[in-house]
Amino acid sequence: MQQYNNTSELIETLNKSYLLYDQEFDDIKEEQKDLQKPGIDKTPSQNISYQIGWTHLLLKWESDEKKGIEVKTPTPEYKWNNLKGLYQSFYDQYGSYNLQQQRKILQKQVHEIIEWLEHLDHETLFVPEQRKWATTPAKWPVWKWVHINTVAPFKNFRAQVRKWKKETGTD
Repeated sequence: MQQYNNTSELIETLNKSYLLYDQEFDDIKEEQKDLQKPGIDKTPSQNISYQIGWTHLLLKWESDEKKGIEVKTPTPEYKWNNLKGLYQSFYDQYGSYNLQQQRKILQKQVHEIIEWLEHLDHETLFVPEQRKWATTPAKWPVWKWVHINTVAPFKNFRAQVRKWKKETGTD
């Protein structure tokens, strides 16, 4: 996993990986957004819905903690041993939007995450146990939660979208 030395490095990597991921949707037709292909885990709509869901949760965890609300990760309805159900809830919640709307939602959330990161001090971002919601037995700092829920999936899922496009002749 990539390590970051400072906030700007994390933001730069996040923004770059997001922009490359988002570009993959430029040539996907709306009528193809729900097209499932054998051997490919997610449709384009499911792929972006997954990203919207996780970025939303990241922002919600932070917002709830600031309001003094006890955060249950990943959500009060879903435990870590039921991520499949959580993912399905993302597909159900965001899958009815068209691809352009989904892209705009994700873009807005990525910008909110970047703005949030710009206002965190070094200790809050890089030292473990600075947020209750980010406290795990592994003692991950906030940056690692951000990386795992944004940068890593943008990179990994970009490859899935590219594979889907190749299978459909869209690339």
